[in-house]
Amino acid sequence: MRILFFFTLLFPLVTHAADIEYKLIINDHRFQPVELTIPSVTKIKLTVENQDATPEEFDSHPLNREKTIAGHSTATIYIGPLVPGRYTFTGEFHEATAQGVIIAQ
Repeated sequence: MRILFFFTLLFPLVTHAADIEYKLIINDHRFQPVELTIPSVTKIKLTVENQDATPEEFDSHPLNREKTIAGHSTATIYIGPLVPGRYTFTGEFHEATAQGVIIAQ
């Protein structure tokens, strides 16, 4: 009975966490959107879809994340929870054009 009560309390938190998903698209060696606003103090699932034929690397020192996404594929990156602020990221293979920022608020 205690276990069932525990899962009843935990289930809404698990459901809520699974619903927080954001998407970035890489197209023409650029991230879209360039600015992505997310809730602070919340773990999110970030899906990055690379529509280009060539690979790109999502690289962010402030987020402590680095992930290579092959051409015409999708990758998942979990981020947070973050304190409010701006967190820059770049595409390491095309740094001149592939730039963006995640804004936690």
